Amino acid sequence: VAKLKRFYEFSLRLENALRSLLEALTSPPYAPMQHLEREQALAKQFAEILHFTLSFDELKMTNPAIQNDFSYYRRTISRNRLNNQQLDAENEVNNEMANRMSLFYAEATPMLKTLSNATTKFVSENKTLPIEDTTDCLSTMACVCRVMLETPEYRCRFTNTDTMLFCMRVMVGVIILYDHVHPVGAFAKTSKIDMKGCIKVLKEQPSNSVEGLLNALRYTTRHLNDDSTSKQIRALLQ
Repeated sequence: VAKLKRFYEFSLRLENALRSLLEALTSPPYAPMQHLEREQALAKQFAEILHFTLSFDELKMTNPAIQNDFSYYRRTISRNRLNNQQLDAENEVNNEMANRMSLFYAEATPMLKTLSNATTKFVSENKTLPIEDTTDCLSTMACVCRVMLETPEYRCRFTNTDTMLFCMRVMVGVIILYDHVHPVGAFAKTSKIDMKGCIKVLKEQPSNSVEGLLNALRYTTRHLNDDSTSKQIRALLQ
């Protein structure tokens, strides 16, 4: 329970960090591509956050015991309160904190949900900043990752599979954030993300390493089932 609390609190820190990074990577007077070239360390940090987020959520999705164990803890708290008893653990995770944590872990991909909400909130709160500045930053990062994954001269520089997995997670992460904040999403024809190319790159990898990422695109995006999504893209994700 204490470990689950640490991850929940870390998600709140990630939320604040992501909004600060978005502000730094989208603010005038530079265009998104200029920002990514000028602030490469910040772009790398953004990528690291997405890499961790997708890694965490993949593990969470394959461990249903997390929610079962936490539900048992909450029932134990309630039962002890009726008997005027208190667990030592309650000093660290009281009923109010347990309620917030429960909502967090009830999500299929809790960290990604946190970042999606943070990105959406960033866009809605910064009304003077054109939404294209944010979406262009995300689509540019997706394009860079796709090119690195599909171009032989880049791929030959990857010394291990971890680097490829890093690029794939970052690519999927920015696609999902883009889909949450763009009015028509990442799958429409007008999208600045080459979704066919991105999905094709993922499908070329061993299925055991990308199934979680494909599931993230299937189940955590907002616009996949919209009328604007082509049948070809839907078929690729089936």
